[in-house]
Amino acid sequence: MSTLDVGCGVNKFPGSIGIDRITGTKADVIADLDRFPYPFRDDSFDSIRVIHVIEHLTDVIRAMEEFHRLGRAGARVLIATPHYTDFSSFCDPTHKHHLNTFSFRYFGEDNAGFGYYSKARFRERALRVKLLALWRYLGFELLVNRVPRFRKFWEHYLCFVVRGKVMEFEFEIVK
Repeated sequence: MSTLDVGCGVNKFPGSIGIDRITGTKADVIADLDRFPYPFRDDSFDSIRVIHVIEHLTDVIRAMEEFHRLGRAGARVLIATPHYTDFSSFCDPTHKHHLNTFSFRYFGEDNAGFGYYSKARFRERALRVKLLALWRYLGFELLVNRVPRFRKFWEHYLCFVVRGKVMEFEFEIVK
């Protein structure tokens, strides 16, 4: 399996090809991650990892389209990012976007009625929200992750009290 680790930094995923904009990292390829296309052929990867990177990119939609271009049909895309209610989302001055569990819905099969933003399609395979420890111990994390209606209720009404920490998305590329 070929894996692309986007924004790998010094913690490049073992066996992957790392791309980053910063020299002195473990990246195999140094490139501006806000400039497209990345220097790889179409359909080059079986999996793409974007761990705490997407919030730093200027254009989330264009980045998702680039991941779609680079991945083969059925390839997995793993994205981890802070939830917008977490302190870390706002304390890093390099964060350009503050995302929630519905931020990638434009790329889904029903595209939330906004299919004109992008033709790239992804199937959500998994979503895991991590909450602060107190809320995890009280069972909120289990409810948010296992009951879709509760997640929607949490995201709309409770997330500023029961704050999110990190979101991990796993998508499958649909071509």
